[in-house]
Amino acid sequence: MSNDEKKATENQTVDDDDEPDDWDKRIFSTGCADENAKLTDCYYEKKDWRACKQEMEIFRECWQRHGNDKRVDAKDA
Repeated sequence: MSNDEKKATENQTVDDDDEPDDWDKRIFSTGCADENAKLTDCYYEKKDWRACKQEMEIFRECWQRHGNDKRVDAKDA
């Protein structure tokens, strides 16, 4: 097997790992996975939580709507 074939096989193995891990399962169970992804993406792009207030509020509303604030020991700030 050539080096190129080995690299292609290694890359394919990494790409085929689409099974949700424990973190994914936990986030999906909240009912707010999409909102969490948008908030995370905002922070990744802007590197400042203050610039993501709208995304944070949407996530917070979803969190409360699904009763997650009762499920975990969270305090309103």
